[in-house]
Amino acid sequence: MIRAGPKESQIYDNNSQKVYPQPIDENMNQNMDSMDSMIGRIFNNISSLKAAYIQLQEAHTPYDPDKIQTADKRVIDELTRLSELKHTYREKNPKPIAASPQDSRLLSEIQEQQNLLKTYEVMVKKFQSQIQNRDTEITHLQQQIDEAKHRKSKLEKKLKQRGLLNKESEESDEEENYFSIELTPSLFTSAADNSYQSIHDFSKPLINMMKAAGWDLDAAANAIEPDVVYARRAHKKYAFESYICQRMFSGFHEESFSVKDATATVSNEAFFHQFLAVRAMDPLDVLSQNPDSVFGKFCRSKYLLLVHPKMEGSFFGNMDQRNYVMSGGHPRTPFYQAFLKLAKSIWLLHRLAYSFDPKVRVFQVKKGSEFSEIHMESVVKNIVLDEGAERPKVGLMVMPGFMIGTSVIQARVYLSNVKYAD
Repeated sequence: MIRAGPKESQIYDNNSQKVYPQPIDENMNQNMDSMDSMIGRIFNNISSLKAAYIQLQEAHTPYDPDKIQTADKRVIDELTRLSELKHTYREKNPKPIAASPQDSRLLSEIQEQQNLLKTYEVMVKKFQSQIQNRDTEITHLQQQIDEAKHRKSKLEKKLKQRGLLNKESEESDEEENYFSIELTPSLFTSAADNSYQSIHDFSKPLINMMKAAGWDLDAAANAIEPDVVYARRAHKKYAFESYICQRMFSGFHEESFSVKDATATVSNEAFFHQFLAVRAMDPLDVLSQNPDSVFGKFCRSKYLLLVHPKMEGSFFGNMDQRNYVMSGGHPRTPFYQAFLKLAKSIWLLHRLAYSFDPKVRVFQVKKGSEFSEIHMESVVKNIVLDEGAERPKVGLMVMPGFMIGTSVIQARVYLSNVKYAD
Protein backbone atom coordinates (compact mmCIF):
# COMPACT_ATOMS: atom_id res chain seq x y z
CA MET A 1 0.00 0.00 0.00
CA ILE A 2 1.36 3.19 -1.06
CA ARG A 3 1.13 6.10 1.38
CA ALA A 4 -0.20 9.27 -0.02
CA GLY A 5 2.35 12.09 0.18
CA PRO A 6 1.68 15.86 0.29
CA LYS A 7 -0.24 17.26 -2.70
CA GLU A 8 2.04 18.77 -5.30
CA SER A 9 1.08 21.77 -7.35
CA GLN A 10 2.03 20.08 -10.56
CA ILE A 11 -0.21 19.46 -13.53
CA TYR A 12 0.46 16.96 -16.27
CA ASP A 13 -0.67 17.44 -19.86
CA ASN A 14 -1.80 14.64 -22.14
CA ASN A 15 1.78 13.85 -23.00
CA SER A 16 2.65 13.41 -19.29
CA GLN A 17 4.76 16.54 -19.41
CA LYS A 18 4.81 18.93 -16.47
CA VAL A 19 3.23 22.35 -16.96
CA TYR A 20 4.03 25.12 -14.50
CA PRO A 21 1.26 27.74 -14.45
CA GLN A 22 2.38 31.42 -14.36
CA PRO A 23 0.75 34.01 -12.13
CA ILE A 24 -1.45 36.55 -13.99
CA ASP A 25 0.08 40.08 -14.12
CA GLU A 26 -2.82 42.46 -13.52
CA ASN A 27 -0.57 45.45 -14.28
CA MET A 28 -0.31 44.30 -17.88
CA ASN A 29 -4.02 44.88 -18.49
CA GLN A 30 -3.82 48.23 -16.78
CA ASN A 31 -0.87 49.29 -18.95
CA MET A 32 -2.72 48.26 -22.08
CA ASP A 33 -5.75 50.31 -21.04
CA SER A 34 -3.50 53.26 -20.26
CA MET A 35 -1.76 52.92 -23.64
CA ASP A 36 -5.06 52.80 -25.52
CA SER A 37 -6.23 55.87 -23.66
CA MET A 38 -3.03 57.77 -24.52
CA ILE A 39 -3.22 56.78 -28.19
CA GLY A 40 -6.80 58.02 -28.30
CA ARG A 41 -5.80 61.32 -26.75
CA ILE A 42 -2.96 61.69 -29.27
CA PHE A 43 -5.28 61.10 -32.22
CA ASN A 44 -7.79 63.58 -30.81
CA ASN A 45 -5.07 66.19 -30.40
CA ILE A 46 -3.78 65.57 -33.92
CA SER A 47 -7.30 66.05 -35.30
CA SER A 48 -7.67 69.27 -33.33
CA LEU A 49 -4.28 70.41 -34.57
CA LYS A 50 -5.28 69.77 -38.18
CA ALA A 51 -8.45 71.78 -37.68
CA ALA A 52 -6.51 74.63 -36.08
CA TYR A 53 -3.96 74.57 -38.91
CA ILE A 54 -6.71 74.81 -41.54
CA GLN A 55 -8.25 77.71 -39.61
CA LEU A 56 -4.83 79.42 -39.61
CA GLN A 57 -4.52 79.00 -43.39
CA GLU A 58 -8.03 80.38 -44.00
CA ALA A 59 -7.25 83.42 -41.86
CA HIS A 60 -4.57 84.44 -44.38
CA THR A 61 -7.03 84.64 -47.31
CA PRO A 62 -8.30 87.28 -46.95
CA TYR A 63 -5.72 88.55 -44.45
CA ASP A 64 -7.42 88.95 -41.06
CA PRO A 65 -5.06 89.72 -38.14
CA ASP A 66 -7.66 88.94 -35.46
CA LYS A 67 -8.53 85.53 -36.93
CA ILE A 68 -4.84 84.76 -37.44
CA GLN A 69 -4.08 85.55 -33.79
CA THR A 70 -6.96 83.32 -32.61
CA ALA A 71 -5.97 80.43 -34.89
CA ASP A 72 -2.31 80.79 -33.96
CA LYS A 73 -3.16 80.54 -30.24
CA ARG A 74 -5.25 77.46 -30.91
CA VAL A 75 -2.40 75.75 -32.81
CA ILE A 76 0.05 76.56 -30.02
CA ASP A 77 -2.37 75.15 -27.41
CA GLU A 78 -2.69 71.88 -29.34
CA LEU A 79 1.09 71.63 -29.76
CA THR A 80 1.49 72.19 -26.02
CA ARG A 81 -0.96 69.38 -25.22
CA LEU A 82 0.83 67.00 -27.56
CA SER A 83 4.14 67.91 -25.98
CA GLU A 84 2.70 67.16 -22.54
CA LEU A 85 1.47 63.75 -23.76
CA LYS A 86 4.92 62.98 -25.14
CA HIS A 87 6.58 63.75 -21.80
CA THR A 88 3.94 61.77 -19.91
CA TYR A 89 4.53 58.72 -22.12
CA ARG A 90 8.29 58.88 -21.71
CA GLU A 91 7.99 59.16 -17.92
CA LYS A 92 5.81 56.04 -17.71
CA ASN A 93 7.78 54.10 -20.33
CA PRO A 94 11.44 55.06 -19.94
CA LYS A 95 12.95 51.94 -21.51
CA PRO A 96 10.60 49.41 -23.07
CA ILE A 97 12.18 45.98 -22.57
CA ALA A 98 10.29 44.09 -25.17
CA ALA A 99 7.55 45.07 -27.55
CA SER A 100 4.84 42.87 -28.91
CA PRO A 101 3.77 43.21 -32.57
CA GLN A 102 0.83 45.31 -31.40
CA ASP A 103 3.13 47.59 -29.38
CA SER A 104 5.42 47.97 -32.39
CA ARG A 105 2.49 49.02 -34.56
CA LEU A 106 1.36 51.56 -31.97
CA LEU A 107 4.88 52.92 -31.59
CA SER A 108 5.12 53.24 -35.38
CA GLU A 109 1.89 55.21 -35.47
CA ILE A 110 3.11 57.43 -32.65
CA GLN A 111 6.34 58.06 -34.55
CA GLU A 112 4.34 58.93 -37.68
CA GLN A 113 2.21 61.39 -35.70
CA GLN A 114 5.32 62.89 -34.14
CA ASN A 115 6.80 63.45 -37.61
CA LEU A 116 3.54 65.06 -38.68
CA LEU A 117 3.68 67.17 -35.55
CA LYS A 118 7.15 68.42 -36.51
CA THR A 119 5.82 69.38 -39.93
CA TYR A 120 3.05 71.40 -38.33
CA GLU A 121 5.55 73.06 -36.01
CA VAL A 122 7.62 74.17 -39.02
CA MET A 123 4.54 75.51 -40.79
CA VAL A 124 3.39 77.36 -37.69
CA LYS A 125 6.80 79.00 -37.32
CA LYS A 126 6.61 80.02 -40.98
CA PHE A 127 3.17 81.56 -40.49
CA GLN A 128 4.34 83.33 -37.36
CA SER A 129 7.24 84.81 -39.32
CA GLN A 130 4.83 85.98 -42.05
CA ILE A 131 2.57 87.51 -39.41
CA GLN A 132 5.49 89.42 -37.92
CA ASN A 133 6.47 90.70 -41.38
CA ARG A 134 2.89 91.77 -42.06
CA ASP A 135 2.68 93.49 -38.70
CA THR A 136 5.89 95.38 -39.47
CA GLU A 137 4.53 96.39 -42.88
CA ILE A 138 1.23 97.49 -41.36
CA THR A 139 3.06 99.57 -38.76
CA HIS A 140 5.14 101.25 -41.47
CA LEU A 141 2.05 102.01 -43.57
CA GLN A 142 0.24 103.36 -40.54
CA GLN A 143 3.14 105.72 -39.90
CA GLN A 144 2.90 106.94 -43.51
CA ILE A 145 -0.85 107.47 -43.12
CA ASP A 146 -0.32 109.43 -39.90
CA GLU A 147 2.31 111.60 -41.58
CA ALA A 148 0.01 112.20 -44.56
CA LYS A 149 -2.86 113.16 -42.27
CA HIS A 150 -0.58 115.61 -40.47
CA ARG A 151 0.44 117.21 -43.77
CA LYS A 152 -3.19 117.30 -44.85
CA SER A 153 -4.21 119.06 -41.65
CA LYS A 154 -1.53 121.73 -42.11
CA LEU A 155 -2.49 122.21 -45.74
CA GLU A 156 -6.21 122.51 -44.97
CA LYS A 157 -5.47 125.29 -42.48
CA LYS A 158 -3.55 127.23 -45.12
CA LEU A 159 -6.28 126.66 -47.72
CA LYS A 160 -8.99 127.83 -45.32
CA GLN A 161 -7.02 131.00 -44.67
CA ARG A 162 -6.89 131.64 -48.42
CA GLY A 163 -10.53 130.73 -48.97
CA LEU A 164 -9.73 127.89 -51.37
CA LEU A 165 -11.40 125.11 -49.40
CA ASN A 166 -15.18 124.79 -49.12
CA LYS A 167 -17.28 122.46 -47.00
CA GLU A 168 -17.97 120.09 -49.88
CA SER A 169 -14.28 119.62 -50.61
CA GLU A 170 -13.58 119.05 -46.90
CA GLU A 171 -16.02 116.15 -46.87
CA SER A 172 -14.63 114.61 -50.03
CA ASP A 173 -11.08 114.99 -48.69
CA GLU A 174 -11.84 112.68 -45.79
CA GLU A 175 -13.00 109.97 -48.21
CA GLU A 176 -10.47 110.34 -51.00
CA ASN A 177 -7.44 111.41 -48.90
CA TYR A 178 -5.81 112.91 -51.98
CA PHE A 179 -3.65 115.18 -49.84
CA SER A 180 -1.47 112.18 -48.99
CA ILE A 181 0.00 112.06 -52.52
CA GLU A 182 3.79 111.95 -52.62
CA LEU A 183 5.86 114.14 -54.94
CA THR A 184 7.59 111.66 -57.26
CA PRO A 185 8.82 111.62 -60.89
CA SER A 186 6.07 109.13 -61.73
CA LEU A 187 3.48 111.64 -60.51
CA PHE A 188 4.86 114.23 -62.94
CA THR A 189 4.96 111.68 -65.77
CA SER A 190 1.30 110.88 -65.16
CA ALA A 191 0.43 114.59 -65.12
CA ALA A 192 2.30 115.08 -68.42
CA ASP A 193 0.31 112.23 -69.99
CA ASN A 194 -2.91 113.82 -68.76
CA SER A 195 -1.86 117.15 -70.26
CA TYR A 196 -1.29 115.64 -73.69
CA GLN A 197 -4.60 113.79 -73.47
CA SER A 198 -6.35 117.07 -72.63
CA ILE A 199 -4.76 118.71 -75.70
CA HIS A 200 -6.01 115.83 -77.83
CA ASP A 201 -9.48 116.02 -76.27
CA PHE A 202 -9.86 119.79 -76.77
CA SER A 203 -8.70 119.58 -80.39
CA LYS A 204 -11.80 117.56 -81.26
CA PRO A 205 -14.47 120.20 -80.42
CA LEU A 206 -12.17 122.88 -81.85
CA ILE A 207 -11.91 121.08 -85.21
CA ASN A 208 -15.63 120.28 -85.22
CA MET A 209 -16.56 123.91 -84.63
CA MET A 210 -14.18 124.99 -87.40
CA LYS A 211 -15.87 122.53 -89.75
CA ALA A 212 -19.31 123.77 -88.75
CA ALA A 213 -18.19 127.39 -89.30
CA GLY A 214 -16.99 126.56 -92.83
CA TRP A 215 -13.25 126.74 -92.25
CA ASP A 216 -10.86 125.21 -94.81
CA LEU A 217 -9.06 122.78 -92.52
CA ASP A 218 -6.31 122.00 -95.04
CA ALA A 219 -5.49 125.69 -95.37
CA ALA A 220 -5.69 126.16 -91.59
CA ALA A 221 -3.30 123.25 -90.98
CA ASN A 222 -0.86 124.66 -93.53
CA ALA A 223 -1.10 128.12 -91.93
CA ILE A 224 -0.19 126.66 -88.53
CA GLU A 225 2.94 124.96 -89.88
CA PRO A 226 3.63 125.19 -93.63
CA ASP A 227 5.42 122.61 -95.78
CA VAL A 228 4.69 119.62 -93.55
CA VAL A 229 4.27 116.46 -95.64
CA TYR A 230 1.53 114.36 -94.03
CA ALA A 231 1.39 110.62 -94.67
CA ARG A 232 -2.40 110.74 -94.45
CA ARG A 233 -4.93 113.56 -94.56
CA ALA A 234 -6.24 112.51 -91.15
CA HIS A 235 -2.82 113.29 -89.70
CA LYS A 236 -3.45 117.00 -90.18
CA LYS A 237 -5.23 116.90 -86.84
CA TYR A 238 -1.75 117.00 -85.29
CA ALA A 239 -1.31 120.52 -86.69
CA PHE A 240 -4.20 121.69 -84.49
CA GLU A 241 -2.80 119.80 -81.49
CA SER A 242 0.52 121.56 -82.14
CA TYR A 243 -1.28 124.92 -82.28
CA ILE A 244 -2.96 124.27 -78.92
CA CYS A 245 0.35 123.11 -77.42
CA GLN A 246 2.24 126.21 -78.57
CA ARG A 247 -0.33 128.58 -77.05
CA MET A 248 -0.90 126.70 -73.79
CA PHE A 249 2.80 126.07 -73.01
CA SER A 250 3.88 129.61 -73.82
CA GLY A 251 5.66 130.93 -70.71
CA PHE A 252 5.86 127.50 -69.06
CA HIS A 253 9.55 128.07 -68.27
CA GLU A 254 8.64 131.12 -66.18
CA GLU A 255 7.65 130.79 -62.53
CA SER A 256 4.70 133.16 -63.10
CA PHE A 257 3.63 131.25 -66.24
CA SER A 258 3.27 134.67 -67.92
CA VAL A 259 0.45 135.62 -65.55
CA LYS A 260 0.45 139.31 -64.59
CA ASP A 261 0.55 140.17 -60.87
CA ALA A 262 2.02 136.73 -60.10
CA THR A 263 5.60 137.84 -59.61
CA ALA A 264 5.90 137.01 -55.91
CA THR A 265 8.40 134.23 -55.18
CA VAL A 266 6.66 130.98 -54.21
CA SER A 267 8.35 128.06 -52.43
CA ASN A 268 8.45 124.51 -53.80
CA GLU A 269 6.11 123.41 -51.03
CA ALA A 270 3.62 126.14 -51.88
CA PHE A 271 3.58 125.09 -55.55
CA PHE A 272 2.84 121.52 -54.50
CA HIS A 273 0.07 122.69 -52.16
CA GLN A 274 -1.51 124.58 -55.07
CA PHE A 275 -1.33 121.41 -57.14
CA LEU A 276 -3.02 119.37 -54.41
CA ALA A 277 -5.69 121.99 -53.75
CA VAL A 278 -6.95 122.11 -57.35
CA ARG A 279 -6.18 118.57 -58.48
CA ALA A 280 -9.45 116.93 -57.42
CA MET A 281 -11.74 119.95 -57.92
CA ASP A 282 -13.83 120.98 -60.89
CA PRO A 283 -12.09 123.99 -62.46
CA LEU A 284 -15.36 125.93 -62.65
CA ASP A 285 -15.88 125.42 -58.91
CA VAL A 286 -12.38 126.78 -58.24
CA LEU A 287 -13.10 129.86 -60.37
CA SER A 288 -16.51 130.45 -58.81
CA GLN A 289 -14.84 130.77 -55.39
CA ASN A 290 -12.19 133.20 -56.59
CA PRO A 291 -12.46 134.35 -60.24
CA ASP A 292 -9.39 136.60 -59.91
CA SER A 293 -7.08 134.00 -58.36
CA VAL A 294 -3.81 133.12 -60.07
CA PHE A 295 -5.54 130.16 -61.68
CA GLY A 296 -8.39 132.40 -62.82
CA LYS A 297 -6.00 134.90 -64.42
CA PHE A 298 -4.14 132.03 -66.09
CA CYS A 299 -7.35 130.63 -67.62
CA ARG A 300 -8.42 134.06 -68.81
CA SER A 301 -5.08 134.89 -70.49
CA LYS A 302 -4.74 131.48 -72.14
CA TYR A 303 -8.27 131.52 -73.52
CA LEU A 304 -7.75 134.91 -75.14
CA LEU A 305 -4.43 133.69 -76.56
CA LEU A 306 -5.72 130.34 -77.81
CA VAL A 307 -9.08 131.36 -79.32
CA HIS A 308 -8.46 134.01 -81.96
CA PRO A 309 -11.13 136.74 -82.30
CA LYS A 310 -11.86 135.71 -85.91
CA MET A 311 -12.16 132.11 -84.79
CA GLU A 312 -14.58 132.98 -81.97
CA GLY A 313 -16.65 135.27 -84.19
CA SER A 314 -17.09 132.47 -86.72
CA PHE A 315 -18.00 129.99 -83.97
CA PHE A 316 -20.63 132.02 -82.12
CA GLY A 317 -21.55 134.84 -84.51
CA ASN A 318 -20.62 137.44 -81.92
CA MET A 319 -17.93 138.36 -79.40
CA ASP A 320 -20.08 138.19 -76.28
CA GLN A 321 -18.18 135.31 -74.68
CA ARG A 322 -14.82 136.91 -75.40
CA ASN A 323 -15.94 140.23 -73.96
CA TYR A 324 -17.26 138.47 -70.87
CA VAL A 325 -13.88 136.76 -70.33
CA MET A 326 -12.01 140.02 -70.88
CA SER A 327 -14.17 141.71 -68.25
CA GLY A 328 -13.07 139.12 -65.65
CA GLY A 329 -15.82 136.51 -65.98
CA HIS A 330 -15.73 132.78 -66.65
CA PRO A 331 -18.75 131.70 -68.72
CA ARG A 332 -20.47 128.37 -68.16
CA THR A 333 -20.77 127.54 -71.86
CA PRO A 334 -19.85 123.99 -72.97
CA PHE A 335 -16.96 125.30 -75.10
CA TYR A 336 -15.43 127.30 -72.25
CA GLN A 337 -15.86 124.42 -69.82
CA ALA A 338 -14.05 122.14 -72.29
CA PHE A 339 -11.28 124.72 -72.41
CA LEU A 340 -11.10 124.85 -68.59
CA LYS A 341 -10.33 121.12 -68.44
CA LEU A 342 -7.43 121.74 -70.79
CA ALA A 343 -6.24 124.80 -68.84
CA LYS A 344 -6.42 122.96 -65.52
CA SER A 345 -4.24 120.06 -66.73
CA ILE A 346 -1.54 122.43 -68.07
CA TRP A 347 -1.66 124.61 -64.96
CA LEU A 348 -1.33 121.58 -62.68
CA LEU A 349 1.66 120.37 -64.70
CA HIS A 350 3.34 123.78 -64.21
CA ARG A 351 2.61 123.74 -60.44
CA LEU A 352 4.11 120.26 -60.25
CA ALA A 353 7.19 121.18 -62.29
CA TYR A 354 8.06 123.93 -59.81
CA SER A 355 7.41 121.67 -56.82
CA PHE A 356 10.64 119.78 -57.48
CA ASP A 357 14.06 120.93 -56.32
CA PRO A 358 15.68 121.48 -58.74
CA LYS A 359 12.64 122.33 -60.81
CA VAL A 360 11.64 120.29 -63.85
CA ARG A 361 13.05 121.71 -67.08
CA VAL A 362 10.97 121.91 -70.26
CA PHE A 363 12.49 121.58 -73.72
CA GLN A 364 11.02 122.05 -77.20
CA VAL A 365 11.86 120.48 -80.53
CA LYS A 366 12.08 122.68 -83.61
CA LYS A 367 10.72 121.78 -87.01
CA GLY A 368 13.36 120.11 -89.18
CA SER A 369 15.25 118.60 -86.24
CA GLU A 370 16.58 115.09 -86.78
CA PHE A 371 14.48 112.51 -84.93
CA SER A 372 16.09 111.18 -81.72
CA GLU A 373 14.64 108.18 -79.91
CA ILE A 374 16.14 109.43 -76.65
CA HIS A 375 14.45 112.83 -76.58
CA MET A 376 11.47 112.31 -78.89
CA GLU A 377 8.50 110.04 -79.36
CA SER A 378 6.53 109.83 -82.59
CA VAL A 379 2.78 110.29 -82.12
CA VAL A 380 2.28 107.92 -85.06
CA LYS A 381 3.80 104.48 -84.63
CA ASN A 382 5.04 101.90 -87.16
CA ILE A 383 7.45 104.15 -89.09
CA VAL A 384 8.81 102.53 -92.28
CA LEU A 385 12.35 103.56 -93.22
CA ASP A 386 13.81 102.60 -96.58
CA GLU A 387 17.31 101.17 -96.59
CA GLY A 388 19.89 103.93 -96.83
CA ALA A 389 17.31 106.67 -96.25
CA GLU A 390 18.05 109.68 -94.07
CA ARG A 391 16.78 109.82 -90.55
CA PRO A 392 13.27 111.30 -90.28
CA LYS A 393 12.82 114.99 -89.60
CA VAL A 394 10.40 116.63 -87.20
CA GLY A 395 7.41 118.27 -88.85
CA LEU A 396 5.43 119.26 -85.75
CA MET A 397 5.92 119.24 -82.00
CA VAL A 398 2.61 118.38 -80.34
CA MET A 399 3.91 118.15 -76.76
CA PRO A 400 7.19 119.44 -75.27
CA GLY A 401 9.63 117.21 -73.41
CA PHE A 402 10.81 117.48 -69.80
CA MET A 403 13.92 116.79 -67.75
CA ILE A 404 13.50 115.61 -64.15
CA GLY A 405 17.08 115.60 -62.96
CA THR A 406 18.75 113.26 -65.44
CA SER A 407 15.52 111.50 -66.42
CA VAL A 408 13.94 112.40 -69.75
CA ILE A 409 10.24 112.58 -70.60
CA GLN A 410 10.24 112.51 -74.40
CA ALA A 411 8.74 115.30 -76.50
CA ARG A 412 5.93 114.10 -78.77
CA VAL A 413 6.40 114.92 -82.43
CA TYR A 414 4.90 114.29 -85.84
CA LEU A 415 7.49 113.29 -88.43
CA SER A 416 7.25 114.85 -91.86
CA ASN A 417 7.58 112.97 -95.15
CA VAL A 418 7.80 109.46 -93.76
CA LYS A 419 5.92 106.25 -94.46
CA TYR A 420 3.84 104.43 -91.88
CA ALA A 421 2.90 100.76 -91.98
CA ASP A 422 -0.81 100.00 -92.21
